[in-house]
Amino acid sequence: MIKNKYIDDYIRLWKTGKILLNKERIMLIAYLERDVLSRGDLYFDEEQIENFIKFTEKWYFPLQPFQKFIVPFIFLFEKEGNFLYFEQFFITLGRGGGKNGFITALSNYFISYLHGIPNYDISVVANSEDQAKTSFEEAYNMIERNELEDMFYLTKLVITDTETKSRFRFRTSNAGTKDGGREGCVIYDEVHRYEDSETVDVFSSGLGKVRNPREFFIGTDGYVREGFLDKLKERSLSLLKGETPDDRIFPFICKLDDPKEVDDPTMWEKANPMFSEPMCEYAQGLFRKVKNQYNEMTFAPSKREEFMTKRMNLPEVDLEKVVAPWEEILATNRPFPELEQRQCLGGLDYASIKDFAAVGLLFREGDDYIWKSHSFVRKGFLDKVKLKAPIHEWEKEGLLTIVDEPSINPLHIVLWFDKMRETYGLEKVIADNFRMDLLRPLFEEYGIEIEVIRNPRAIQSLLAPRIETMFANHNVIFDDNPMMRWYTNNVAVKIKPDGNKEYIKKDEIRRKTDGFQAFIHALYRADDLLEADVSSSLDFLNAIDF
Repeated sequence: MIKNKYIDDYIRLWKTGKILLNKERIMLIAYLERDVLSRGDLYFDEEQIENFIKFTEKWYFPLQPFQKFIVPFIFLFEKEGNFLYFEQFFITLGRGGGKNGFITALSNYFISYLHGIPNYDISVVANSEDQAKTSFEEAYNMIERNELEDMFYLTKLVITDTETKSRFRFRTSNAGTKDGGREGCVIYDEVHRYEDSETVDVFSSGLGKVRNPREFFIGTDGYVREGFLDKLKERSLSLLKGETPDDRIFPFICKLDDPKEVDDPTMWEKANPMFSEPMCEYAQGLFRKVKNQYNEMTFAPSKREEFMTKRMNLPEVDLEKVVAPWEEILATNRPFPELEQRQCLGGLDYASIKDFAAVGLLFREGDDYIWKSHSFVRKGFLDKVKLKAPIHEWEKEGLLTIVDEPSINPLHIVLWFDKMRETYGLEKVIADNFRMDLLRPLFEEYGIEIEVIRNPRAIQSLLAPRIETMFANHNVIFDDNPMMRWYTNNVAVKIKPDGNKEYIKKDEIRRKTDGFQAFIHALYRADDLLEADVSSSLDFLNAIDF
């Protein structure tokens, strides 16, 4: 059993009702008490803990209880080998919660003689140079203001401790032009902007060459779904649920538990622990600012999405602008039932022969709509337009085929459907009238019936209520298909002057929707689908003695 007074104090504040915690922090405490604090083979480096707290409170600002709670785990070690127990830290809370200030003080401390590790370089990485410089400039100004240049050598690009020779730098997240160095610690700011793990992979490759390597992932939630942040949250929840107890990440997640809590300001401390009583002077000013923004939001509903995402750390979208909330799109990740020889309809979107084309099969089972899809992507387009989506990873998973040709040959489309009907009871293929001059002769040659939708926008308006209901009731099954989730999340809903809805792209170039459009085409004739097993019908016919 190991103990630390700052940890004990924070847990006591919660258990005595002095502070409110969201469910993820409650789960964190349960995990720590069960799997970490109960161990006898670990120890807290009390000297480092106290040194850091004194350093921060002398040169920067008084630390709040939640910050002091995190600190001991940064200096938690295994007795055997003196290895760090937690090497990665995920800290996410509402905007203004002090995460950057905390990271600044920590970075400054890590390069100092108090930390005592030579060449323990720190890199703060963010998408933009301005954001990456935030902590660096804060440390630079503190050193200059307090005339500490005899301890730290300053340039506009690097802060170097004169004794340890450790350096503090800022970097941008352009992974394609960066190499991992010999950092002791990398801090990834604004992780909500990372669409994949490429940046982290590059910078983390330099870790391990210096003792006690650490990584910090910080930020408030954002609008990129199924990117690096969502995977980080998923990984964290797996640990907190006890599914991956050996994972060495420390997740400190602050957010509202329910959107309705936004209307009760006493609940805001769940998202921003700065708002726990008693509030410091900084927190009081911030609370007034957030309260004013909340009042403004009630008169300007369009501001709600930003307020919920950035202040309450609980992403929320305008449901009139999207096909479905992200949680409903995630709910499509259910395994396919047995589909062999089942009746189905084909759906096709072949509008963009220079970049993407999508095909799929639609099945019905009770109230569920089951969509098995595939895509064709032109290599020349990928070479020219750098998509953030993990296209090559999806290719390895068999979700798409990359073709190296001037335009996507329509034969790929027809051959895919021809192959599918060897296994499934394909009735016909539904498509819009675009490119039909290329496709129709091939479909006829292979004996595949095709139905052309003359006015695709009109059917979108007709299908919109059904689509909303299907997603809301979790009646859509894509299997584990991140590409279909990507397609669906890329769709914007445009409400026309007559009140009808139309599905358009959020971004014309980088946010593809082809798979969703193919799905819509098949849905147009979904009522024609019977819950029939083709093989049983064939068996019945074969049994008749003609």
